[in-house]
Amino acid sequence: MIRGVGIDTVVAARIEKVVSQGDHFARGVLTDKEYTLYQPLKFRRKVEFLAGRFSVKESFSKAFGTGLGKAVGLKDVETLWDDKGNPVTTSTVYHGQIHVSISHDGQQIVTIVILEDR
Repeated sequence: MIRGVGIDTVVAARIEKVVSQGDHFARGVLTDKEYTLYQPLKFRRKVEFLAGRFSVKESFSKAFGTGLGKAVGLKDVETLWDDKGNPVTTSTVYHGQIHVSISHDGQQIVTIVILEDR
C-alpha cells in the first residue's frame, strides 16, 4: 500500500553557490557514505549530486508527511547507487520500500519519492 508521495525541485544555481563556498553545507546534508561519494567529484558533478541528494531528502520528508524537522532529519535519509547505477534510498525512520527517481536537466533537479508499506 502506498503510504505517501513527495516531489521536490532544486535550482542548480543555489547549490553552485554553496559548493563554491566549501564543504560545510554538504557535511550538514549528506550522510557519511554519501559524503564519501561526493568528495572526489568535480565541481559540476558535485552540484548535481548534492542537489539531487538534498532534493530526495525533501521529497522523502513530504512523502513521510512531516517535512524536514524533528521526525525526519537530513541524515535520516540516504541515497546510494545499486550495481547498475540506479539510486537506492534507505532511511532510519522508515522501513518500508522507498521508490526514488532523480532527474537533472540543466539548472533544474527534480526528485520524486514514493513510500510503500510492506
